[in-house]
Formats: sequence, C-alpha cells, structure tokens
Amino acid sequence: MSGVVAEVQVPKFKLNDGYEIPALALGTWLGHNSKPKPNEVEFAVKWALEAGYRHIDTAAIYKVEDQVGRALKNFPREDIFVTTKCAVLYILLLTPFVVAEKKSYEGYSVYKLTPKTEDDIEVVKKLQQFGEFWEDQFYIDYQLRIMVPAHNKIIFNNIVEESKMEATEIIKDLQQTIEEQLRPAARSLRSDESYLSMNWNQYYSLNDTYKWLDEVQRNHPRIVTTVVMGRSVEGREIKGLKINYRNRTNPVIGFLTGTLHAREWITTATLTWVIKEFLTSSNRDIRALAENIEWHIFPIVNPDGYVYTFTTNRMWRKNRSRFSSKSCSHMNANDDMSNGVDLNRNFDFVWMGPGSSNDSCAVTYAGPIAFSEPETRAISNYALKLNATGQLLYYIDFHSYTQLILVPYSHLTQSEVQSVDNYDDMYKVAVATADKIRERNGTVYRAGISSVVMYPMTGTSFDWVKNNTKVPFSFLIELRDLGEYGFLLPPEQIIPNSLETMDGLIEMDKTVQLLGYYSSASSNFIASLGLILCAFVLIY
Repeated sequence: MSGVVAEVQVPKFKLNDGYEIPALALGTWLGHNSKPKPNEVEFAVKWALEAGYRHIDTAAIYKVEDQVGRALKNFPREDIFVTTKCAVLYILLLTPFVVAEKKSYEGYSVYKLTPKTEDDIEVVKKLQQFGEFWEDQFYIDYQLRIMVPAHNKIIFNNIVEESKMEATEIIKDLQQTIEEQLRPAARSLRSDESYLSMNWNQYYSLNDTYKWLDEVQRNHPRIVTTVVMGRSVEGREIKGLKINYRNRTNPVIGFLTGTLHAREWITTATLTWVIKEFLTSSNRDIRALAENIEWHIFPIVNPDGYVYTFTTNRMWRKNRSRFSSKSCSHMNANDDMSNGVDLNRNFDFVWMGPGSSNDSCAVTYAGPIAFSEPETRAISNYALKLNATGQLLYYIDFHSYTQLILVPYSHLTQSEVQSVDNYDDMYKVAVATADKIRERNGTVYRAGISSVVMYPMTGTSFDWVKNNTKVPFSFLIELRDLGEYGFLLPPEQIIPNSLETMDGLIEMDKTVQLLGYYSSASSNFIASLGLILCAFVLIY
C-alpha cells in the first residue's frame, strides 16, 4: 500500500503511548500517513481486515473515523479492535452498539460468610450460581460477601443451612444503600469540611473532581501543578496534582494513587481531603509533611470505571477494556462482566500468578498480557519518571475495604518475605501507622503482607513499584470499613476516615525519619541556606 503504510510487528506492536506489547493473535495494522488522500484510509483498512488483522490502529491519522466506519461496514464485527485519533479503543461486537441501562440492585441483599473447610469452599463455589461475590478468590477463614437477588434467596439460604455454614445478612436492601450513599451527609460545624467547590459530606463524579483539581491549581499557582499522567482506554485523562513548596533539584517524592478499583469511592474522597489539608491546614505536623516532600497525588487512576459506577453499575471494579464478548452465565453474571481488566492484577510483576484470573468474566481478570492497559502503563511510566528525577520515598495505593496496611510482596509467605530488601523497616512503619490510626476513633487496622492478613495477590501496582524503582516504602492501604458497608461507605464516614488516615500518614513519615531514610531538619536547613545565599547575592 502506498501512502498509508501497513506494518506488522511480531511478536510485539507499538501502542500510541510508545509502549510495546506482544501482538494479538492476528497482528496489528498501523496507519502512519498523517495526510491521506480521500478514501485512502477506507481502502487500506478494508485491505487489512481482508488480510486478517483484527487490531486496526489509525491513531496517527487525523479525522478518519468516518472512513474507518465505512471500511468496517461489510465485515463481521466480532472481536475487531479499532484505535482512533482520540485514543479510544472500541470492540465492535456482532450486535449493534447500545448504551447499557443502569443496573438496579433492588431486592438484592448482601450476606457475609466464612468458609472453614475445603468442603465449605466447594459450597461457596456452588453459591456462585445464585449470587455475585464481591471477591472471586476463596480461601479458608477469609470472610466473603455475596449479593443475592430476591428470587434466589430461598435456595441460597437452603444451601447454606444444609452445609452448616453461617451466612449473616449485612445489607438488607442493596439498592437503597447505594442510593443513600449518593445523598450528602448532614453538614456539621467543622470549619474544614469544605474547600472551594468541594465538601467532604458527599461523593463526587469524575467531572466534578477534575474541575475541583483545576480550581485548586488556579488558587495555588506557585505551589500546585496540574499533571496528566496518561489517558484511559476510553480516552479520559488520568489527572492529578503535584504539590511542591520548595522546588528542590533532587526532591524527596511521595506518589499517591486512588480508585484503581472503580467502586472504591472512599479512596477518591480521602485523597482529595489530603490535597486540601496539604494546602490549607495550619496543623504543624501536616505542614511539615506537606512541605518536606514533593507530592504527586492522583485521586482517580481508573477514570472510565469510576464513571461507569455512576452511570451504569455502582459495583463495577475493573476498567472498561473490551477484550472479550463471551457469556458470563457460568458465573451467574451478565455478559458485561466479560469486559474490563482488574488493573491491580495487570502490572508486570508475577503477572497471572496467585490471586489473578485468566477468565475475563472474573473481577480479578489480569488481562490478556501484562501491561495490556494504558492505565497501568501510565502509572508504571510515571513511577519510573519520578524515580529518575528525585528521591522517590513513598508509593501508596489506596483501596477499600478491610482496614489493612499491606507491605510487599503479596505473593510471598511470611518466611519468604524476610529476605526482601528493608522488609523489617517497611513492617515497622506499617505497624506504627496502624497504631496511630487507631488512636483517634478506635479504628483497627492490621499490617503485614497480603498472603498472611488477606490472600495472595500478583500483578499489583505497589509490588511492581517496589520491585522496579528505588522506592523504600511502597504500601497498599485498604481503608474503612470491615464489611458492614464495604464499598458503599456512607458519606458520614468520609471525614472521620480522612482524619485518621492523615494521622497515619503523619506517623508514617515520622517513623521513616526516625529510621534514618531522610531528615526534614536537614531539608529545612538546605532550603534556608538557599534563601540566605539568594539574599546575599541580592544585597551584593
């Protein structure tokens, strides 16, 4: 083909963000001519489809969506991937595109149960036919939550009774609980409960959160920079803020991410609270934490999934990739569950190991390959960039729920993890953080590795960052609660949760300094010395 160049890279192809991953089974066709002739792209795409390519990448060519659409018109549309200029990845299915209706959970109840034996595990697997678990990894003595629709409650309870397991109803009407979470909490007399256009008595949409981030930057232009880490599968920005009080050449850096799992709204609210406190609080400890470290904070790193929890399915966990159009009837789930990848299983560290699934219908689906998702590539690339430009001291990925502070590595046993670089210090810091969180409200957090305090995980962000950068402290923090509300934490708990989380972050940093990883005193001295030298130059 002249003009529009077709290229196949085997075994890898280069995506629009520059990242190379192994080619899909039938390869990728890349269009490179930025100014094609009329209808040239249409003919080229038809040729590529006839040749057998199933990923058509036209992102380097401007305004050709109509030509691509005409080219696809007469082809079977099963599992054809198209990447356009606006960086949106579509899967064109056999059926025409339709907007999904908002899923209602009216009549659903949520039950908790804990398998105690291998026989109980088999019962749990059987129960998948009659409800949707919030987890799809089942372990002895690990408490589970299952959503059961009204028409399945009788058979569900019969199976549980026959097995001698105990199932406790913790949410009687799931839809009502979802609706209550969307209602703002009653305003209190706290002076710090609002800042600019946001308050912490309610949860906010992606658009409102991003508008607030921009508003914050405009109000603090000398300290705050808006940063776009990358773009999502559907082309949305992954937006955050850099907070830098001192503009050092080799800064100590903290990197915080939230809402990697879409339904975990409390993480978004917590990180916006942290931003607000770093910029407005007069508390001495908060001021020191904010000013001694250059902070990079991204409240929503799964923007597509987060939007989907507002528009379509409140309980959605994954991103919105479309790698499969398979039926999910074997998991008692609608076929939409075959869409999306669990971003916290997609990182290239022990990828597709324990705690991950190769079933696209599973909530822990790790993707077709490691780093298949633009969101995970954006996080990893950004971490490497920070690692190269300063002293990356912290990476913390916030999740909910279960009140845990996890340290790397999540697939190792307790005996194996002892040999991990600075494990003892990471554990000491995690325990000190948990102890401090408990002081304010009595909220109990546990600290340790995932395989001990929860279950084994692989392909996670904080494990990858620990393994691939120089960061000494990489944590995954599971916020409130212990399962009474789970992912549906009421707005009334946003501020108490955020206050105790800030207590924990302050104690974390104090403990890290006591362990000798850096000194705020020396940082302050260097900064002061710089100001003195500047003044000296101006005088003379």
